[in-house]
Amino acid sequence: MEQKIAIKDFIATISEHFEAVQHLAPWDITNNLKAIIEEILPKLGADFTIADGIAIHKTTVIETGVTIKRPFIAMENCHLGANSYFREGVFLDRSVKIGPCSEIKSSIRGTKTAIAHLNYIGNSIIGEQVNFEAGSIAANHYNEREDKTIWVTYHDAIIATGVEKFGALVGDNSRIGANGVLSPGTILKKNAIVKRLELIEQLKQK
Repeated sequence: MEQKIAIKDFIATISEHFEAVQHLAPWDITNNLKAIIEEILPKLGADFTIADGIAIHKTTVIETGVTIKRPFIAMENCHLGANSYFREGVFLDRSVKIGPCSEIKSSIRGTKTAIAHLNYIGNSIIGEQVNFEAGSIAANHYNEREDKTIWVTYHDAIIATGVEKFGALVGDNSRIGANGVLSPGTILKKNAIVKRLELIEQLKQK
């Protein structure tokens, strides 16, 4: 029997906006995140400035040089560092901090998560109070492989995602050290620690 990955086992309190889709596999959420966020946008209140598929809470701080592509949502008290780049399909929950020159794509960030400067996070779901130190990466694509389909391991089972773009599912209170790399398909339970310069590759090439 194929293992099912339940988001609630990794993230204690996912945003109410994602309750209807949290039964989906994480890669199904990230690969459909643009459409999911487009459905959330009309439900946001007057505390947001909304224009052209981009919603930013009025308490969020945006430094100079930030680039945002639709659809995008930043909840209360977020901080977007200078020259950070948000590609299509990003949701930042409350009090998320994104450092200068970081790039985020098709991803969800949990409450009080901090992404330092010079980071890349692609097609990922990151829990609450997670910290990525400078230069750390959640890679979302196996450029070097002929077969680029991503498989993940969970409870010693190998699961086919059926997609070529998926980064990581990172549980609450995890810590990713500087220049650490999460290979595509990384699954980290709550309170995980990735050391500085460490490569996480949970499944070797089949």
